[in-house]
Amino acid sequence: MRTRVAISSIILICGLACVALAQDRATGGSINTRKTGAQKSPAAKGAAFDAHDLSGVWNARAPANATEAELEAYVSQFGKGDVPMTAWAKERYDKSKPSFGPRGVPVEKTNDPAFACFPPGVPRIYLHPFPMQIVQAPKEVIMLFEYDHNVRHIFTDGRPHPADVTPTYMGDSIGRWEGDTFVVDTVGFNDKIWLDRVGHPHSDQLHVIERFHRTAADTLQIDFTIEDPIAFTRPFTSTLYFRLHPDWTLMEQVCEDNAGFLGFEK
Repeated sequence: MRTRVAISSIILICGLACVALAQDRATGGSINTRKTGAQKSPAAKGAAFDAHDLSGVWNARAPANATEAELEAYVSQFGKGDVPMTAWAKERYDKSKPSFGPRGVPVEKTNDPAFACFPPGVPRIYLHPFPMQIVQAPKEVIMLFEYDHNVRHIFTDGRPHPADVTPTYMGDSIGRWEGDTFVVDTVGFNDKIWLDRVGHPHSDQLHVIERFHRTAADTLQIDFTIEDPIAFTRPFTSTLYFRLHPDWTLMEQVCEDNAGFLGFEK
């Protein structure tokens, strides 16, 4: 039986975020704090692993040797420093009222679409402190996110993006292996959600490239390249790290309605 300590995504606002991440940095643990009876240790460092096997339940972990400011930014946005916004994006960013980061407002005053039960989409969903499960099938890789039971399909059968792709939160994803790196190319997004948790917008021209690389038996690194000619003046990059938890299973977490979601976030 597994129980989650009562820490929601909202209490990662600076203070507890930095505490949790600092503990993670010190102990090699994960951002999400859950326990499974006698906590089992992930695969031992140096253990043999198949670099082409990404399957399992993964949870975000803090990068080593990060400063407190870097830790706060790590769970809030993609890219380091100021995101290279266009005037179009800056106007929308200035109107955003996130509940997280240096411009954070109380939950009841936020206009973050996630608090209206919109799916966070890709790549923002990685910034929410919930685990994900990767399932590899012959013609696709399926990503199951505990956060609101979101599902993502990454097709690996050689198909191109559809010419008439329907805009969605997760976009249209195709993947291929380049050596030991799984490269995922995603287009076809709608523009209903923010790129991150601090209010940076994106347009329907968002293009995300992810490079999944299993660097150790218990460690997954994802490198992001984010392009959007309407929202950003140039492409920019970011990296997130995840720890394998072989003793975890995904729990049910559903956003029923706005009131219910606000109650959960508190």
